[in-house]
Amino acid sequence: MRILFKAFCCATIIGCLLSMTGFSGACKDIENRVFRLHIIANSDTAEDQELKLKVRDEITSYTEELFADCSTKEESVQAAKKNIDLIKKKAAETVKKYGYGYSVDAYVTNMSFDTRVYEDFTLPAGRYDALRIVIGEGKGHNWWCVLYPAVCVPSAQKDISSALNENETEIVTDSDKYVFKFKIVEIFESLAGFFGM
Repeated sequence: MRILFKAFCCATIIGCLLSMTGFSGACKDIENRVFRLHIIANSDTAEDQELKLKVRDEITSYTEELFADCSTKEESVQAAKKNIDLIKKKAAETVKKYGYGYSVDAYVTNMSFDTRVYEDFTLPAGRYDALRIVIGEGKGHNWWCVLYPAVCVPSAQKDISSALNENETEIVTDSDKYVFKFKIVEIFESLAGFFGM
């Protein structure tokens, strides 16, 4: 009986892992098709959080011009890298405009994100390319969105599906169906980060 129970447990685990293979691969493809914006506030005070949103508004407005001619994620990443000094300057000017003396750093990086539920879609946990802006000590809550496709650029707003295939679009827009799998991917990403994979 004990051997039968162990065999059942092993079969269940293997079955779960095999069913996750396709989903995990689709999540990796989503990571490779999306360019994110990540802004970190100096602290969690109401004033610093409000300042973060002022920087957000300035940067999303400015990047609208920068990314106007970008038709792929790679073009968006290159545009951000090419204009990183101007992006940093815009963010720093906004900080100064509102009376703060915080330093500002801006760079393009590949970083880990947890599963993020937006109004119309959910992005699975994983490592995404991102334009990252850090205000002051960067110890406050962050704000993030998607620059490519231009989900968070006000006048150029696009649907997330414009950068994804049909299967990937279903995953991000029908999140109720994939809640358990999103959690498994998030756990795996955390373990991968812990072990430096």
